[in-house]
Amino acid sequence: MTDDTLQPPFDFDDLLQIMKQLRTPETGCAWDLEQSFETIAPYTIEEAYEVADAIERRDMKDLPEELGDLLLQVVFHAQIGMDEGHFSIKDVTQAICEKMIRRHPHVFGDAAQKTSDQQVANWESIKAAERAGKTEIDTSALSGIALALPALMRAEKLQKRAARTGFDWINPKDILDKLEEEKAEIEEAMASEDQTHIEEEIGDLLFVVANLARRLKVDPEIALRKANSKFERRFRSMETLAEARSVDFSSLPLEEQEAYWQQVKATEHD
Repeated sequence: MTDDTLQPPFDFDDLLQIMKQLRTPETGCAWDLEQSFETIAPYTIEEAYEVADAIERRDMKDLPEELGDLLLQVVFHAQIGMDEGHFSIKDVTQAICEKMIRRHPHVFGDAAQKTSDQQVANWESIKAAERAGKTEIDTSALSGIALALPALMRAEKLQKRAARTGFDWINPKDILDKLEEEKAEIEEAMASEDQTHIEEEIGDLLFVVANLARRLKVDPEIALRKANSKFERRFRSMETLAEARSVDFSSLPLEEQEAYWQQVKATEHD
């Protein structure tokens, strides 16, 4: 049944009303009523990635819709919080407004940080003070880094925090040497045919790669995303080329598939 009070153009209050109605037992949607923080969390992560994808594609037509999907996740969590008596959307906006004002004393206070580097350093010190003030006392330099972050992103954050204590390589060449060491350890693990050991050593290799990326000021998540896109583009081009020649690409031996790869690669650099 349509709510006659909901008419375009819509605003944020309308979104709140829609979410409230979806979660109202007498009038709502069975699926929405069944959801919890835990069941919605994967959708929240997925929507954030779809926002990032629209930005990567520079799709300004798609981006508002994807941002709307992400905003819906915030409103959904807030409505669940209110239904369960934990918090409301006002608590959410209150918390973020307080945090942004607190973390920008050079804008909303008397601090005089002028450069971006000064502001970042102050931001980190404020965050550290906030962590220290939480009920659960965790004095580690690594405290507060979310477990649910993508693994590469979390690796980079762990390394950044550790670096503040001085535990860090200074020269990227030292990290390259560490990569060679990890490569040898993978070969040793492969020889043992111990799958658990192999997994551990592959993880160590990826962790060192993330460290190298950080030291070279490259976001490993973005770098890998671009590598994925490049691989997909080239693979699709190989399939198209083979189809134009009436060739079943999947039936070709690896050496001939590699020849297609090199041909596509050369075309990209022309």
